[in-house]
Amino acid sequence: MRLAHRIAPAIAALALIIAVPSQAVPDDRSAGKKRELFGAQCRIEVDRSRVSATCHNPYPGVDRVALHIECDQWWDIDTDSRPRAVDPAETVRLDGRCWKNVRGAWVSHRKAPV
Repeated sequence: MRLAHRIAPAIAALALIIAVPSQAVPDDRSAGKKRELFGAQCRIEVDRSRVSATCHNPYPGVDRVALHIECDQWWDIDTDSRPRAVDPAETVRLDGRCWKNVRGAWVSHRKAPV
């Protein structure tokens, strides 16, 4: 008999959870801002002192990408490429280098002015 008293509240709580309409539960996708479809997808390859980035833009907006290279030696100058527009469904390649070894490389993204 005592087991029934312990199970009954759990069953009632479960029934309430199941009976709650789906509109009462907030959906993460509809809450706040919608996810913005922007930004070219870039692949960076480093081969000793040379860096190349291949960027493809699958979205309808124009993305302006730039390649940034940080060189390993203190005397080697870090470089930033000029921003380059990547139109929808377009692929571009950005290249750069250091005199010796590369410490790091990344691509920055900006929306093109309307």
